[in-house]
Amino acid sequence: MAWYPTIKWLHFLTFLITLSLFLLRFYWLQRSPARLQQRWVRIVPHVNDTLLLLSGVVLMVLSGRYPFTPAGAALTEKLLGVILYIGLGAVVLSRRPRAMKTRWTGFIMALVTLGLIFWLGFTGMPLLGIV
Repeated sequence: MAWYPTIKWLHFLTFLITLSLFLLRFYWLQRSPARLQQRWVRIVPHVNDTLLLLSGVVLMVLSGRYPFTPAGAALTEKLLGVILYIGLGAVVLSRRPRAMKTRWTGFIMALVTLGLIFWLGFTGMPLLGIV
């Protein structure tokens, strides 16, 4: 359990990086789409998201709370939120031509989803009580 605070901060830091990169990539999609083709822009978000996922799994194991159990109801909702965020991010940032209204709607929904994921992680209190 001595590693728990360190892993928790890593998880929080990678969450902030994910949020920042999502905002930056959406901005670039609007203003200068060529920047999205830079090599680091195609690699760094995936590396960061992998660290975010791995740190989440480690925190889950260290805490002994697992999704789809009564004690892990908030983790269940958080996991469902992550799946929703991935889908929304694919709509927003995909290379497929989409109407800007669709991208903006997905962008707002993705930000709300990230806010809910953060709230669930910060409070540990489930919103829906899904088990």
